[in-house]
Amino acid sequence: MSIDPLLARARGLWEELASVPVSFAPSGGVSVVVSTESRMCPSGWVGVVVLGDSAIVTTPSEDTAKTVRDALADLPVGALADAPSVRGVLPVARILGPAALAYVSDDGFRPVAARGLTVEQVPGGHPDLRKLENVAGADDSDESGLGEITSPAFVIREGGEVVAAAGYRSWPSRTAHVSVLTSPQRRGRGLARTAGSEAVAHALAAGLLPQWRARVPASRRVALALGFRELGAQLSVELA
Repeated sequence: MSIDPLLARARGLWEELASVPVSFAPSGGVSVVVSTESRMCPSGWVGVVVLGDSAIVTTPSEDTAKTVRDALADLPVGALADAPSVRGVLPVARILGPAALAYVSDDGFRPVAARGLTVEQVPGGHPDLRKLENVAGADDSDESGLGEITSPAFVIREGGEVVAAAGYRSWPSRTAHVSVLTSPQRRGRGLARTAGSEAVAHALAAGLLPQWRARVPASRRVALALGFRELGAQLSVELA
């Protein structure tokens, strides 16, 4: 059976981030492995990524792997990235996520016209981006990841100040991890879609796979408007 090319590229990324040999099972199900260097989650945590009808899980030790295999055995794949379901079968201290994982290809991308807005390209370390982060607050700034971009930033100004910005961070497997941030006072006007569209177009032109990881419904709606397809989700778990 042939696999969706977009899904195959997304799975290849997370298989690499697992940092040990592991694959999403073509026939569905979950693969649990030990990886002390996993980049799917914080160090010492359990990392869960569901893409399509398969999942991979990294654990920090053999004992943890056994506990996780036994606990997740009776859960359907779709529930592996659901926080309440995981809490119901594992002794959880903390959980990060779930975050939806969405991707877009050249033929699926729906660029957004600026419609009277001017989108300016500036270096990713431009000081005006830090001003936007301060206005947005620590929680929104950290969620956006704007401070970690390695690409140019695509910004929209009003009154000389940056009110929306987007860019991406280079990830393994030629992936562009997209970041978008809008000033709280300017939201709901399509600025995130406009700036994000420029960042995604830049990534696709470079032959990269744009990835949009989001927990906030508004951010997920922006991704869907640009043609991204939600293919799965990511969850990180610290066991008690």
